[in-house]
Amino acid sequence: MAFESLSDKLQNIFKSLRGKGRLTEADVKAALKEVKMALLEADVNFRVVKQFIGSVQERAVGQDVMNSLTPGQMVIKIVNEELVSLMGSETTEIQLKNSNDVTVILMAGLQGAGKTTTSAKLAGKLLQKGRKPLLVACDVYRPAAIKQLQVNGEKQGVPVFAIGENHSPVNIAKAALTHAKSSGYNVVILDTAGRLHIDNDMMQELKDIKQAIDVDQSILVVDAMTGQDAVNVAKTFNEEIDIDGVILTKLDGDARGGAALSIRAVIGKPIIYVGMGEKLSDLEQFYPDRMASRILGMGDVLSLIEKAEAQIDEERAKELSQKIKKAEFDYDDFLESMNQIKGMGGIGDILSMMPGMGSQFKDVQVDENQMKRTEAMILSMTPEERANPNIMNPSRKKRIAEGSGVTVAQVNQLAKSFSQMKKVMKQFSGQLSGKGAKRGRFKFPF
Repeated sequence: MAFESLSDKLQNIFKSLRGKGRLTEADVKAALKEVKMALLEADVNFRVVKQFIGSVQERAVGQDVMNSLTPGQMVIKIVNEELVSLMGSETTEIQLKNSNDVTVILMAGLQGAGKTTTSAKLAGKLLQKGRKPLLVACDVYRPAAIKQLQVNGEKQGVPVFAIGENHSPVNIAKAALTHAKSSGYNVVILDTAGRLHIDNDMMQELKDIKQAIDVDQSILVVDAMTGQDAVNVAKTFNEEIDIDGVILTKLDGDARGGAALSIRAVIGKPIIYVGMGEKLSDLEQFYPDRMASRILGMGDVLSLIEKAEAQIDEERAKELSQKIKKAEFDYDDFLESMNQIKGMGGIGDILSMMPGMGSQFKDVQVDENQMKRTEAMILSMTPEERANPNIMNPSRKKRIAEGSGVTVAQVNQLAKSFSQMKKVMKQFSGQLSGKGAKRGRFKFPF
């Protein structure tokens, strides 16, 4: 996960500050020197780091902080506020016209950044918001680019406008806009061609498209894994075609986080969305305040709740809470809850959003394969066995083990864990009633 190393280092630095009853100016400067090294190692732009440390130090050595009852906490608060300011302070949305007019969004970026997939992800987001998007295949150079967009568009339920590889991207864009206006689409997303590196032909093509039609938003897609290169790419694109915002991809990988912390300060344009996985649903709004909280180990509970809201039906949550209260929770409910956890990104992703969990669980290996084995065992049960766990006997367990490719001992372990889990859940059933139903969604111990 991006920022993991930086987050761990910052938390260790601030842990020493919290332990001091009183801070001296030397304490603050020593801590900020370590913060500076941590940011540089995270591939944050040197000028950005220098400005950031200067701003924090100016505020942190003031009398209000030094004389505070909790000076360590005050310094952390200042760092948090400066991180938020660095990344943009406010959440930025893609600016759309009213639903009766067509908004044209041009997607630009280098080849390999995930532009085509991101275009489809964005189309899906806008569809969920009640818009009628049309994806447009303007990449006529990369083999299978058009087919990739069509496949992803179909998965998202968004149509793709494509007239083949024998037309210029400018003419494709013009024809697509005409089609959108006559067919009732109110957002046109142009998936343009990228290159392995920045060149004049690519930039000129983007300029020609913007000259031929009215482009409302120019969005740059950059790979967070490339660190400072991503910032340099963003700077060049902004100078050449004047972008309106950035979408950072692969932020769920081993990116050190430098791009996310540097782009806004270097080019003055906001990060709008971040790609957090391979699935077409893995595109998240970028919230500077939430990201700062995650970096400092404070968690991101709001994003976690939003993920839960998107995955879990309110009525079904109440129904499950009642079943738990009455000790009627069965294997079908267990499987459903497991799938909801997977839909939220998996256990590791959920733990990373919980306050303080990132550092506590960094050495814990979450075995996602165990969830798959558990699912296989449950699916190997008959409907009667899933509904009535108490009827399990040795012959049934043997059949389930053979059907799911596991041992009888593993089936026994599942049965034991499930029984223990039901007891624990029943003890906490009071939290799962009425207004506590939403909170209860997080109590399933997978």
